[in-house]
Amino acid sequence: MVGMTGSLRAPAAEGEWRPQGPYSLPQTLGVVQRGTHDPTIRVAGPAAWLCFRHDGGPVTLRLDLASARGSTTEPVPAVLRWRAWGEGAQHAGFADAVVRLAGGDDDWAEFDAADFAASLPPRVRRARRDHPGLRLPATGRVFDALMPAVLEQKVTTIEALFAWRYIAGRFGDEPPSPAVAHGGDSVLPEGMRLPPTPHQLRRIPSWDWHAARVDSARSRTLLRAAESAPGLARLAEQKLEARPGVALQSLPGIGPWTAAEVLQRSHGDPDSVSVGDYHLAGFVGEALTGKRTDDAGMLDLLRPWHGHRQRVVRLLAASGFRKQARGPRLAPRDYRRI
Repeated sequence: MVGMTGSLRAPAAEGEWRPQGPYSLPQTLGVVQRGTHDPTIRVAGPAAWLCFRHDGGPVTLRLDLASARGSTTEPVPAVLRWRAWGEGAQHAGFADAVVRLAGGDDDWAEFDAADFAASLPPRVRRARRDHPGLRLPATGRVFDALMPAVLEQKVTTIEALFAWRYIAGRFGDEPPSPAVAHGGDSVLPEGMRLPPTPHQLRRIPSWDWHAARVDSARSRTLLRAAESAPGLARLAEQKLEARPGVALQSLPGIGPWTAAEVLQRSHGDPDSVSVGDYHLAGFVGEALTGKRTDDAGMLDLLRPWHGHRQRVVRLLAASGFRKQARGPRLAPRDYRRI
């Protein structure tokens, strides 16, 4: 629950953004949140709390979406008001970073152009009509996006969410408190933390990786990434035209799937596709043709919409389509033997 029942201290920074056209906060930020108990972000209807670092300084950010009709479910023209606490909110460029985080730089004009829209499958066109408030967020934080993505490599969703809650909850710092005084009514949802820094990640002992149910392959990948943190910070500043995904994949343990998952969140990449996902190719194939396919087949199906393939995938997910369950599911591993 994203409530706010305590008294608030004055924010370090505040502002508002007026989206052009309909806007949905949960559909936009939902891709950033890893499960309902993500320690770093909680989104519920027209409100959200986020904890992160901007330019090295800690931030607690509150977003509130207000609309003329007071709707909490339908995306309508709205005002997104934000308040932020902590040192990072006073650093240069923070207000612009909030707008990018909320999807303010995401431009659907080419996608919505008549000729392009006419080329889309009916299911995608309906989803775009039904969900016009969906935007692609850009957090600007590569390392923060990389940590949960690596934890999701080749495991079940349940395992990945547990690992992220454990690692972030145990090793992330407490975020700046927006409350006037500690010990009163809750303001932040319980258990919220800042994402671990590269330095904090390197200090995690082996037994805590085991307790988080993270195998040695994923922990090694994260530790190598932590050693490359300065380079990852520079990647966050690169435009997509500079192909930051190529540099990401030069790191050991980072392949096309992980790079795509990162760029979809850090850069709001409208085209990247999570090739290698256990479910995605089958889902896309069945949604578009009624038949499952593999990664190569999925890329062939999405080829006509190059430049906007991630938009197509997101809209298919928003359409409510569910592929038929068949075959064995990926089973959680027994970490007692690792």
